[in-house]
Amino acid sequence: MMDKILSVLQGEADLWLRIFMIDTLRYLLGVGVVLIVLFVFFRKFSLQRRIQKRRASMADVRREILFSLLTTAVYALVGLFTLRVKQSGHSLIYMDVADYGWFYTLLSLPLVLIAHDAYFYWVHRAMHHKSLFKAFHRLHHLSRTPTSWAAYSFAPGEAVLMAVFMPIIVVLLPLHVSIIFAFLTVMIVRNAMGHSGVEFHPAWWVDTPLNTLTTPTHHDLHHQKFNGNYGLYFTWWDRWMGTEFPDYKDAFKLAASGHSATAPARSFQTGLAVEEAKP
Repeated sequence: MMDKILSVLQGEADLWLRIFMIDTLRYLLGVGVVLIVLFVFFRKFSLQRRIQKRRASMADVRREILFSLLTTAVYALVGLFTLRVKQSGHSLIYMDVADYGWFYTLLSLPLVLIAHDAYFYWVHRAMHHKSLFKAFHRLHHLSRTPTSWAAYSFAPGEAVLMAVFMPIIVVLLPLHVSIIFAFLTVMIVRNAMGHSGVEFHPAWWVDTPLNTLTTPTHHDLHHQKFNGNYGLYFTWWDRWMGTEFPDYKDAFKLAASGHSATAPARSFQTGLAVEEAKP
């Protein structure tokens, strides 16, 4: 009996390790591609488009990578649970496009992104409440001047909250396995772009309907000021809820014009203290 239990546990551990390696590779490739494009192929352009004058230290980068790897370990655990949900027949994951047709299959990608954006906004905003911030979200905000490596730099509790979206959505929305892969790819690439510290969008972006999409400046201001700009892919929740910073467009245009913004006026520790104390 004990041998059987140990064998099952070993099998689960081996599967978790494979999922962890895949999630870690996705993180490294997603961040790596963004950094190579910005700071190898378009280095001069990117240096002119820095959002902050302040630069992240090597200690910041090491912390971001370390906790991002911890996050992929948590993601792998939740991914293992999601796989078991599928195998039990309780999910709506499907393998054959013919089950729902090409139209729905392609439509399901923007649907899951819209759902994830809503989930992210409200969970993210909740983590800024004084009763949750220190335990769940403070670590991510140690990246005062974030780099793309901060994409998954979460405390374990935040990593769990971010990861459980997947087992929730697969029991609510039919998703082809390729759409799940595409969603996870978009998520890490968008995260890496949003934390890059480089405003690569054209200066006219925020004066057009494209302003429904977030930009690196949008999220960078969140790291500078803490209590606003909570959205991930879209700006509409921040606008509907009145949480978009009023100086967002000015800060965007400053960075997009090639004039780096100044570092945040108040100290980093003061900002964290304010965030932890707010109701």
